[in-house]
Amino acid sequence: MRREVFVSYHHGGDQTHYDDLSSVMHDRLQLFTDNSLERRINSADHAYIMRRIREHHLHGSSCTIVLCGADTWRRKYVDWEIQASLEQQMGLVGVWLPTLPLSNNGGTVKPARLQDNIDSGYAVWRTWRAISADPTVLTDAIELANNASVRLIDNTRARLDRNL
Repeated sequence: MRREVFVSYHHGGDQTHYDDLSSVMHDRLQLFTDNSLERRINSADHAYIMRRIREHHLHGSSCTIVLCGADTWRRKYVDWEIQASLEQQMGLVGVWLPTLPLSNNGGTVKPARLQDNIDSGYAVWRTWRAISADPTVLTDAIELANNASVRLIDNTRARLDRNL
């Protein structure tokens, strides 16, 4: 089954990876949505922005893929897109891009809400290297994410109100 998915990423830092992924996966996935909020919605009303995310950005998608590069964790709209995805009980897959360095403790710095859901067992975490070597790694991850128990969702973190 070809899934419709939404891809959340830092446009300023990871557009090339999005373009590569979209090109490789175009026959395997129904839709890669490139509707990022990096193209700002002209409003300060958080409720309105979240509604726009749900209705105009995530609509029709079963899963959100978060491309995690060096600065993804700092981006408020990536956090908001993850939050809205979890509110809709969509699957969640994080992808470790080559631009994401290891932290001092040997881990990676991911968007905090994504990390919460990796820790809870709801979100799936895969590497760019594995997906590049075998694109079925991503399609399998999407299926795994879509079949995760919604009871594992952790969406309790306060929403980022600005880029860090």
